[in-house]
Amino acid sequence: MTRRAVLIILVLAGVLAGAVALRMAAGTDGLAFAESAEIARLRLIRVLAAVAVGCGLAGAGVMLQSLMRNPLASPDLLGLSAGSGLAILVSAYIGYLATGSVTPSAADPAAALVGACLALAFVYGLSQRRGFIEPVTLILVGVVVSIVCGAAGSLFKQLMPDGGFAVSRLLLGRISDDLTMELVVGVLAVMVVGVAIGAWLGPAMDASAMSDDEAQSVGVPIGRLRFALFVLSGVLTAGTVVLAGPIGFVGLVVPHAVRLVAGPGHRVLVIGSALLGASAVLIADTGVRLLPVQTGRLPIGVVTALIGGPIFLWMLFVSLRKPGSLG
Repeated sequence: MTRRAVLIILVLAGVLAGAVALRMAAGTDGLAFAESAEIARLRLIRVLAAVAVGCGLAGAGVMLQSLMRNPLASPDLLGLSAGSGLAILVSAYIGYLATGSVTPSAADPAAALVGACLALAFVYGLSQRRGFIEPVTLILVGVVVSIVCGAAGSLFKQLMPDGGFAVSRLLLGRISDDLTMELVVGVLAVMVVGVAIGAWLGPAMDASAMSDDEAQSVGVPIGRLRFALFVLSGVLTAGTVVLAGPIGFVGLVVPHAVRLVAGPGHRVLVIGSALLGASAVLIADTGVRLLPVQTGRLPIGVVTALIGGPIFLWMLFVSLRKPGSLG
């Protein structure tokens, strides 16, 4: 890793440290530094959850863009988040049929992983034409999968006696106040390991940016690499949905922001995106915590969509003007 890459990572780590300090100090009435130990513990849980969500979304975004060879790939646009959410609702409905009660089950992480991987497999399979991924088809299929999963999720909600409230509140794009330290730490550990594996696979992803024949000529096992990226992106996305539900655009915008300053090298891109993604979600959570809203706290997904949506439209406009840039 070059000196410039190390410097960029250190700067992004400093930004993350500042975002953590800001969120720990953010209280209902502004910034409050003297709080009880219990309040500090609750804030720490939210901080760790935000770090895990941002790290996972941005890391999954980098891996999906490498897997698809498409800069518009991200967990939300490809339907992974919607697939995870649907799987959680299906798991809860099965639990309701078995027990007669509607509660989030202990199998939610496993269900979310299955849903994310199935959605990715479906999108990946339908987006290929003569062995290549078509960018516009990829986005269209991802949007359709998201819509279908959302509609199916609404159906399962209506089949539950409480309208799915006990479970759907987990899928609002916000970090729940009911998270336990054990769950958050467990998911965060999975995210850190996933990002570490992604960084280790960085040189292989650099080579896979070429054609399959060129990558294989330098010793990259394309099949195993794609399978690893497939599973890793599914695991990372599933973990974020378990903690906060679907949050859009972090996995799309953050990798591009890091790529602008760090270049296309995937090792520094994975690490830098994880750091910046964690900072972005922390800053968004701080913003909704400090923003006075009479009806309750805004979902983080609202903030990320308001900022990331226009950026995505600009990216899509540029890509359609220059279709060869996505090939």
